[in-house]
Amino acid sequence: MKATRKTLLISVAAIACATGLLAASVPDDPDADGSLSAAIGPIVYRLDESPSAHGFHYTFYGNGFFINEDGYLLTVAHVLESFNNGGQASIQVSRPNSPPQLLTLSVIASDVAHDVAILRATPNPFTSHCHVTYLPLTANPAVSGQAVLALSLHPARLQNAHSFQIPVEDRSPGQVLNYESTQLDKSSPPADLFLLSHPVTRGQSGSPVVAADSRAVVGLIEGRWLRSSAISLTQSSALRGDTPGAAIPIHYAISLLDRKGVHWHASAAAAAKSEPAPKP
Repeated sequence: MKATRKTLLISVAAIACATGLLAASVPDDPDADGSLSAAIGPIVYRLDESPSAHGFHYTFYGNGFFINEDGYLLTVAHVLESFNNGGQASIQVSRPNSPPQLLTLSVIASDVAHDVAILRATPNPFTSHCHVTYLPLTANPAVSGQAVLALSLHPARLQNAHSFQIPVEDRSPGQVLNYESTQLDKSSPPADLFLLSHPVTRGQSGSPVVAADSRAVVGLIEGRWLRSSAISLTQSSALRGDTPGAAIPIHYAISLLDRKGVHWHASAAAAAKSEPAPKP
């Protein structure tokens, strides 16, 4: 973890137990059919060479989410810091009528200045009979007061996690508070973050933040915001004294995807706006 992040944010890359989430309410559940969670997977490090009766033993680091049918996904770059000196990252995905499976992850690109990374799963889960979906992205920035939902998964047994165990889902409904600027990498200029009305817990790093209306991703969970100017926001009754969460705007990831030629899907609403109007 970079020194600058230590002073402003508590990283939520997983090394400890996730706890219950205190959250503001959202008028409508943007995942009423449960389809959003099928796009998310825990990012883990496999600890043994061959599976036992419970699958592979692993260490949990954070979350990633699929953004297209070719097996590409996004996460925050700091989730991958533990793999910088070697070690193979994997993602846990669900399968219909079978235990979850670990797939190998390769790093396609990383932008440490804005703490985003593009990964690809092998084999492609969309052609391997896995229960997966992808999430659309939106180029429209999140705005203050917007209703959002953060989704993440963590192992049921954090201290003794195995790949055949079905992960536990965390849902954090809330709203966007405001934007702040901070240095995510000590050698890079400041980057924008937006704050959330609910706290985040360890293990939520890299999780998607989706708009409640469009179900499109507006950001990625970064950590807990600790700067004094932001802590003063806890005086608000909406926060109930909790330290707000911080998220990376999705436009940083979209820029990286476009530079690397990785396609992504826009939300249905955004796609409709981009279509030419019918001739009279």
